[in-house]
Amino acid sequence: MSLEKNLDCLFLVSNSSSKTYQSLSKTYSAVEPPTWALLLAQSTRSIGFKVKILDANAENLTEKEILDKVKNFLPKMICLIVYGQNVNAGTTNMSGAINISEYLKKNIDIPISIIGSHVQALPIDTLKKEKSIDFVFTNEGVYALRNILKINDFSSKNLSKIKGIAYRDKDKIIMNEPESIVPNEKMDIDLPGYAWDLLPYKKKPLDLYRAPMWHAEYDFEKRTPYASLQTSLGCQFGCNFCMINILNRNDKDEVGVASNYSKMRFWSTDFIIKEFDKLIEMGVRTIRIVDEMFLLNPKYYIPLCEKLAERNKDDSLRIWSYSRIDTVKRPEILKLVRRAGIKWLALGIESGDKSVRLEVDKGKFEDVDVTKVIQKVHDADINVMANYIYGLPGDTKETVQKTFDLSLELCTAGWNTYGAMALPGSFLYKKALDDGVKLPSSYEGYSFHSYDTLPLPTEKLSAKEVITLRDEAFDKYHNHKPFLSLITKKFGAKAAENIVEMTKIKLKRKIKGD
Repeated sequence: MSLEKNLDCLFLVSNSSSKTYQSLSKTYSAVEPPTWALLLAQSTRSIGFKVKILDANAENLTEKEILDKVKNFLPKMICLIVYGQNVNAGTTNMSGAINISEYLKKNIDIPISIIGSHVQALPIDTLKKEKSIDFVFTNEGVYALRNILKINDFSSKNLSKIKGIAYRDKDKIIMNEPESIVPNEKMDIDLPGYAWDLLPYKKKPLDLYRAPMWHAEYDFEKRTPYASLQTSLGCQFGCNFCMINILNRNDKDEVGVASNYSKMRFWSTDFIIKEFDKLIEMGVRTIRIVDEMFLLNPKYYIPLCEKLAERNKDDSLRIWSYSRIDTVKRPEILKLVRRAGIKWLALGIESGDKSVRLEVDKGKFEDVDVTKVIQKVHDADINVMANYIYGLPGDTKETVQKTFDLSLELCTAGWNTYGAMALPGSFLYKKALDDGVKLPSSYEGYSFHSYDTLPLPTEKLSAKEVITLRDEAFDKYHNHKPFLSLITKKFGAKAAENIVEMTKIKLKRKIKGD
């Protein structure tokens, strides 16, 4: 990465992986390209601003190394981009962001801001707690960032004129009027792609990033180079446990609730296929489509899949995307998806108990036979990463067991279970606050894998019981003989060996007395 002084903005991605994933961070957890740093860098430089991305996570930089690079760049402002590969990561990654912001604040006099889901949900609370942060952006920040880069200094007088931010004026926290998000018709123009060239690499582009183990068919060699991109933003649904729509925020409430801002926006098919072409030209074949609801709107995903299929004649693409369980029922669509190189679908099954699923507003499950849907996906030669949640409202030991039994029956090549978490920005978080439920005392406490993790209790299950059941189920599933036989058959004996080795790493949990 070339050094360039007097930047308008340095987009900084911090490192929280060791606290977030414990020992899994060394080998097994993914290293995700910073999607929003790439989008915002391209957006701002497209209108003439000088920007760079410093991905301290990918480069595994020390605080001193980060400081030295910042001094070389001399940016007018630093913008920490705090999202991540999972929905909870916007909060869990705050730990690393605050650590580096405090360190930088002691050594340089440059305004520091944050764009990310946690500050979108809790802008005032963040500024009250974190004195090293000068201002935060209250939604995706595209237009607010452009406007703030136009001002010559960051005095309270100037900040008061910028919509879509919250800032500190001496001892007072001020939240300005909301700023608009990019409208659908301007997505190609105001969010014009990804600044891939600003990412660090060792020998070839994107080789510092690595896919999740399952995405790479449990083969270390297939994990890199790795990229992720979005074809749409947001989601039209409002699940109680999810905070993905917090980036659409358009109010001044002290605590934002994502389900109030349900909305989807799309880039054009021709625009998105050009981004795929760039990645393919750079030699990237392992790609994640980040959209929460990729297979929802046929108007967008069918033409894109058709274009990807044209580029996947040799079947070398290894793509995964999310989908709802009730939008993947048509065999002809699944065949097209597979031809496009989408070899994995991550499906939110959540619970094996229908009443528990409906309780969290996932919706439309009553008309779906989960087993038949999974079979159709498997028949199309597509692997399933099945996602489950333990500790949803209404969960008991019996319903959790029912969920685990369903997962054994489905026997998918990917299995993932979380303890239900009151993520800042979700309805569950606001309800937990209102009900006086104990919440994590640290940012990493919101990580599903961290030592400090603290999932929600239910009427019948304590938080300790929820995480204990989750950890036990992880080991049981990944050592389940039918599952390992499936992996051996599909991906080879070495893949199965890698899984067994992974299960030998035991996550320590404070709540369990470890």
